[in-house]
Amino acid sequence: MVSLKQLNYALEIEKTLNFKRAADRCFISASTLSNSILQIERSLGAKIFERDTKRVLVTPFGRLFLEKAKRVQLEMKDIAKLGDVFSGPLTQQLAIGVIPTIAPFLLPLVLPDLQKSYPDLTLKITESTSQSLVHSIKSGELDTAILALPFPQQGLLSFKFWSEDFFLISHRDRVSGGPGPVGAKEIDPEELMLLDEGHCLTDQALEICSIASESTLNTGASSLTTLVGLVGCNLGQTLVPEMALVPLVNANPELASFRLADPGPHREIAFLVRSNYANMASIELLRDFFFDCLSKARGKSSL
Repeated sequence: MVSLKQLNYALEIEKTLNFKRAADRCFISASTLSNSILQIERSLGAKIFERDTKRVLVTPFGRLFLEKAKRVQLEMKDIAKLGDVFSGPLTQQLAIGVIPTIAPFLLPLVLPDLQKSYPDLTLKITESTSQSLVHSIKSGELDTAILALPFPQQGLLSFKFWSEDFFLISHRDRVSGGPGPVGAKEIDPEELMLLDEGHCLTDQALEICSIASESTLNTGASSLTTLVGLVGCNLGQTLVPEMALVPLVNANPELASFRLADPGPHREIAFLVRSNYANMASIELLRDFFFDCLSKARGKSSL
């Protein structure tokens, strides 16, 4: 009989492909880990891993076994959270992921009021790329994540709570026209600076503007703060979402912003969650709460 603990050991080896590192992450000795895997393999009559002194490989049988082990582990995590459902929404701990082009602008707007309204709620927040967060939701490491759509949801449910347009940010010395919206065709691709590869905001901006990635000025920047700083030095132009205008742009008299005139909204923001997640009421409550906070902020900024 294979135990849940043994399943967790096997899944840790799959992550690291190293018995010693997996043992350290499980807080056990390498020999204990090795013996546990041997017990599983003897019980099932097939090898999960091939290993020698240099590397560890997952066997074809091992791949099937580990896929089922992941589903079992996920179900056990959901079982552990069942008590949250009966104690009421937003009264326990939630692990939430947020992408970097949303986190620094959204969280300061909503977290203070959220903590006041739900003092029993404990948040564990992770900032990472969209693809990484989707993987963490599916593995059960996160309860939910806040992503910008469109983005492949890979079977997850989405709870949309906000829509916004992009704005072209330019140094005031480069401004030649009026303050009205600017069309994507008016943007010079050679002047446009975007985030480095791996950020969904870059992909969304390029698609809306019908610009090839190799046509843009490659800065290698990993944050919108850096890009806007470069624009402030008159090194080019960039695109930012509406929620970034107040903290990054409006307070700098050297910068000018122009709403992108092409049909929007240019991105939608949503909570992504597993379809069988046990505490769906908390996600729905968060969606409504975040919408209210952002609506108030938009009204104050007169956007």
